[in-house]
Amino acid sequence: MALAAFPVAPGAAFDDAALAALDRDLAGDLITPGHPGYAAARRVWNGMVDRYPAAIAYCTGVADVVAGIAFAREHGLPLAVRGGGHSVGGASVCDGGLVLDLSPMKGVQVDPARRVARAEAGLLLGELDRATQEYGLAVPAGQVSHTGIAGLTLGGGTGWLMRTHGLTVDNVLAVELVTADGEFLRASETEHPELFWALRGGGGNFGVVTAFEYRLHPVGPLLLAGVILYPMEQAHEVLRFSRDFIATAPDEVNLVNVFLTVPPAPTFPAHLHGQQVLAVGVNYAGAIEDGERVLAPLRAFGAPAADMVGPMPYVALQSMIDAAAPHGLHYWEKAGVLRTIDDAAIATLIEEAKKATSPMSQAIVAWFGGAASRVPGDATAFAHRDVPAMFWIVATFPGGDPAPHAAWARDFAAALKPFGGDGVYVNTLGSEGSSRVREAYPAATYDRLVAAKNRYDPTNLFRLNQNIAPTVGR
Repeated sequence: MALAAFPVAPGAAFDDAALAALDRDLAGDLITPGHPGYAAARRVWNGMVDRYPAAIAYCTGVADVVAGIAFAREHGLPLAVRGGGHSVGGASVCDGGLVLDLSPMKGVQVDPARRVARAEAGLLLGELDRATQEYGLAVPAGQVSHTGIAGLTLGGGTGWLMRTHGLTVDNVLAVELVTADGEFLRASETEHPELFWALRGGGGNFGVVTAFEYRLHPVGPLLLAGVILYPMEQAHEVLRFSRDFIATAPDEVNLVNVFLTVPPAPTFPAHLHGQQVLAVGVNYAGAIEDGERVLAPLRAFGAPAADMVGPMPYVALQSMIDAAAPHGLHYWEKAGVLRTIDDAAIATLIEEAKKATSPMSQAIVAWFGGAASRVPGDATAFAHRDVPAMFWIVATFPGGDPAPHAAWARDFAAALKPFGGDGVYVNTLGSEGSSRVREAYPAATYDRLVAAKNRYDPTNLFRLNQNIAPTVGR
């Protein structure tokens, strides 16, 4: 490539010769300020994030990842890793450092006989779903199809199938990655087992993952799924019924409650456009005729404003809420766990949801239990197995002053804290500091993660994440 097209960023910790050497080492493209594609290349999902890396390396395989890690290490650069770029806090891009963009790495192989898939880390969730659904199989993972599989998996991986088949981390068989010293490893129950444990919930702290091997499950191609919309006047009764219904529901039932303002989209009844409602999002991951029977009490409850539940392709379920989370909007998020969901907690949810400062914002209660709750709490680094529900407060707005939207989310989360304490799912964290990262894990789990960090990244090269700081060398 012509080096003139890739000028060095002002103040960068490397010179033209070093950049030229990296350019030669990469099979993928190298983008720096001044390149026509730089403005688009530095953008991520959250439009609030506006950062200017010194260089962006598009990695086509393991060798590119090794070269990028070596370059960042040798020149003392901040190193960000981007798969789908969905980190709400913007960890997928950095100022003045190197971004390893894995998006070209989209290889996927499905073995339907063994029900195993090997998927490279640049895949988006929808791309993985399409490949596995060719065989009527699926990885339990996520709810938005343009989410990157890597970040979602490494943090835990909640989603539409978690009560049925567990979290994403419960279905990881092996992980391939490059460590801070440039070593390529495969981690599994029998290969580097402590690293394998840490990678299943500990985030991107231990290396750059290049591929996952997943266990697959028979799913679809059609499920009984969709949303039921209720006026806010019925919200208290609907939340209470949802809580009681899911407590005895079979594992095939997966349920969320969402406070939202109905958008002016043709998928929703016109008379509901602009109204704040409580949505019940549900799927039955089994035979449709069984789902009709099991979900009948839920669908018959109260006086819904709209019942939009019906047979649906699994890939449609996985992209059902994509329109509510598009690239480029501004997102400010707070989240936590709910351990008590009594009438006081329900009243607090409703009261705070009504104060939303943007019609694009949502408050989500995701009901846990089922298969995900039966995994021992110390089996993976994701440890919140015993909570009945988690909540997400997603302030979403087109731009402008973020202060009122952030204040709404913060106040909402603070109001819910008496019902859940300090726990939080690490994938829902923004840039909230080290103490908040500690709250994502029990003390024994966190200490075990630190031990893995000390071994595999003692210099904290991989720190632009929900960081587990090493203790060696202090």
